[in-house]
Amino acid sequence: MADDSTSASDGIGPAVEAAAATRSPKWSTWAEAIRVVLYQAYLRKTIAIALVVGTLLFAINQLDVVVHGDATTLVWLKSAVTYLVPFGVSNAGVLVASRRR
Repeated sequence: MADDSTSASDGIGPAVEAAAATRSPKWSTWAEAIRVVLYQAYLRKTIAIALVVGTLLFAINQLDVVVHGDATTLVWLKSAVTYLVPFGVSNAGVLVASRRR
């Protein structure tokens, strides 16, 4: 009977296996780039950046209009885009940093 505590990766060691499991993804095709952007650790950071920077930009550009009650549909649309811009920029940074050469 085989020993259940062994695996095909024995000899590599648990530290190397753990490092490989937590290694950041790299990309060279657009399909891989989407996987990188959706990688949970990166996605959490890019969303956090978008919320912080987007809120600052919203406060600078639209808050006075909203506070005075003059917000139109266009103002709310601009507000949504205000959050998408830092999300896109932070993802572009992730993609530049993670590109496989």
